[in-house]
Formats: sequence, C-alpha cells, structure tokens
Amino acid sequence: MFRALFRLVILLIVLAAVGGYALGWWGTGASLPDRDAVATAGRAGAEVAKRAGEQISQKTAEAAKTAQEALGDGALTAKIKAKIALDDRVKALDLNIDTSDGVVTVTGKVRTSAERERALSLARETNGVRQVIDRTTLDAPR
Repeated sequence: MFRALFRLVILLIVLAAVGGYALGWWGTGASLPDRDAVATAGRAGAEVAKRAGEQISQKTAEAAKTAQEALGDGALTAKIKAKIALDDRVKALDLNIDTSDGVVTVTGKVRTSAERERALSLARETNGVRQVIDRTTLDAPR
C-alpha cells in the first residue's frame, strides 16, 4: 500500500515537472511579456495587422475569381462535349471544344454541313456561352 502511494506521488511530481517545462514556466529563461510594452506597440501593431489583412483579403479574392473563371470554362466545355456526345447527328470523336472566358471554339472535321450546324447550335444553346467560333472543316468523302 505504501509503495503504491509512493509511486503515485513520484508520478505526479514527474508529470508536474514535464507540464511546467512544456508550458514554459521554467527552463527556457523566457518570461511573460511586459504589459506596458504590449500597450505601446498595440496601436502601431494593429495598423500593420489591419493593412496586412486587407492585402491578404484582396489577393484571396483575386485568386478565387481566377479559379471560378477557370472552373466555369471547364464546366462549359464539359457541358458542350456531353451534349455533342449524346447527339446522334454529330460524330463527337472528331471535334475538339475549347473555352476561354465564355468564348467557345469548335475545331475538327465534320462529315456534312448539317453536322457542323448541329454541333455549333448545341454549343450556342449552352448557358454561359457568349460566342462560338467555328473552325471546323468538311471531311471529303472517301
């Protein structure tokens, strides 16, 4: 019984020493900051922090806008490719769709002018498309 109590006391002392060292109460030589020093640097530091926060906010907004535009173009391209792939009148394997800022460029070979018009109309009908550029060519019959 005495040994168990002695071990418990030693364990508590060791845990307190490790905790005190980890929290910086002793052993590092560091002390708590002086309250007067913090008060005098508070206003200047707050202004610097505020300006830094505004700059970070601006850069974050710009990055978010760029990412949204890139994702929007990718979504438009995917929608148009899906429409063309599901349409029986258009051979989707021979067409390439590129999108930049809502401007869609359709390139590749088509078998007929009706196939060309159908592919272009599918692109034009997609929400978010501002303009469609036709760079398709008629494939000569063999």
